[in-house]
Amino acid sequence: MPQLRGFDCTTPDGADVHSIDDYANDVADLMQTLELERAVIGGLSLGGYVAFALYRQAPALFQALILADTRAEADAAEARANRTRLIEVVRTRGAAAVADEMVPNLLGATSQSTRPDLVERVRSLIVSNQVGAIEGALTAMMARPDSTSLLPTVAVPALVVVGEEDVLTPPALSTALVERLPNAELVVVPKAGHLANLEQPDAFNAALLRFLVRL
Repeated sequence: MPQLRGFDCTTPDGADVHSIDDYANDVADLMQTLELERAVIGGLSLGGYVAFALYRQAPALFQALILADTRAEADAAEARANRTRLIEVVRTRGAAAVADEMVPNLLGATSQSTRPDLVERVRSLIVSNQVGAIEGALTAMMARPDSTSLLPTVAVPALVVVGEEDVLTPPALSTALVERLPNAELVVVPKAGHLANLEQPDAFNAALLRFLVRL
């Protein structure tokens, strides 16, 4: 099992937090514990950034790659500014305030209008996190490298899944991912936003199953 190299990043006040590479190290450590030499590795949103980091450092661990509601590009200036603002929100007003801002963007219009149970579930998931964990994740995402140049080097089959109502990583970004990956297919999940796996689990799981069976 390769030893991955992580690096530390800091919050605006200088506190140490995990980087995207640190999260990738955790995945590699888990695979080592489970004695898995290769696996189909995937991630949704932040998980996609972690999958890119792991592939960058240890491509031999991958049998295939799954990317859901994510992007290869680093944060643009506007996105970085928004994450900085959210860090201040979570510090001063807590996880509930961040949930109030995030849920409308995480869920598609269909889910928001027809699934009040899911709206509350996602909000509860956010609120259950510690302030430091939310701040750390926001900082790691803001500091992540651009992975666009990595895409042509991905030598394993890839599946890209996106909700058709995703406003954070719209379907056009997923189309661009597929165009840059050497061996990839795209599945757009109807009536789903950024959390396609929660909003339309049957369609999402069916897409994964079709991909895995072909492997």
